[in-house]
Amino acid sequence: MPAEIRGPHFVQSFERGLAVLRAFDADHQALTLSEVGRACGTTRATARRFLLTLADLGYVHTDGRLFRLTPRVLELGYSYLASCTLPEIAEPHLEQLAAQVRESSSLCVLDGDDIVYVARASTRRIMSASITVGTRFPAHLTSVGRVILADLPEEELDARLARTDLRPYTSRTLTSASAVRAELRRVGRQGHALVDQELEEGLRSVAAPVRDRDGTVVAGVNIAVHAGRNSVESVRRDLLPHLLATVARIEADLRITGPARAASHGAGDGAGRGRSTALTSQRGDEESARPAGPGRRSAGRAGSS
Repeated sequence: MPAEIRGPHFVQSFERGLAVLRAFDADHQALTLSEVGRACGTTRATARRFLLTLADLGYVHTDGRLFRLTPRVLELGYSYLASCTLPEIAEPHLEQLAAQVRESSSLCVLDGDDIVYVARASTRRIMSASITVGTRFPAHLTSVGRVILADLPEEELDARLARTDLRPYTSRTLTSASAVRAELRRVGRQGHALVDQELEEGLRSVAAPVRDRDGTVVAGVNIAVHAGRNSVESVRRDLLPHLLATVARIEADLRITGPARAASHGAGDGAGRGRSTALTSQRGDEESARPAGPGRRSAGRAGSS
């Protein structure tokens, strides 16, 4: 949150504590005090106080020099998933879709300027880093992000694109706001998005939006494939019909859920089966999708384009 819009309620020490937790990721599983301080922009002494507090609370373990997160941090993401319903509804449909097309499928929601994986059915490895529930990527680079962004009001979309880092991840990445906006208009007209190797070389993905009972896009479902196995034409011909049918079934189930449970859909929903998803999605989740650029990481150690 930019300092200029922080209210008098803002607790900076709490922000710094969360930054300490976010300093750890798949590439930085064990860190020293100095490394945590540099990652968070704090002094070594400040990092020490936060880390030792987190250790007292059970979220961090230390051997005296290196610090590591403990499994207890999963509680933070579990609380969110346990309070929602959309992943619970979507999960059996994703599993059926993955079995039909023999490719991985995921449900994602928009969180800030990223998409976040909240449910997933995986089959095989096609990319370079593990995707689990909680993994996040820049929304504008992904098919599932584009079907959500395409439904936003023009003013909100303009504001998002103005602050988005449009650097290229591959030679195919759209790197201008006008190009991204034109693509989003096309996505909105056709009702699905196909991204061809913009996030990672060799990855193609197709996605369709999930709408609630009011017609608002609340999430997206994707199928991710290796470009060497599936041409753009075959993705549209062979995979898109199955994807659209799956989304229709998810929407039908979503319409009959109680309003109180469906109301939390804005950032993804999941209870029941969705609760187990948060803690067990790693079981066969060997497919991956993490661009090489800095700052991309799996959120909460748990959650393609």
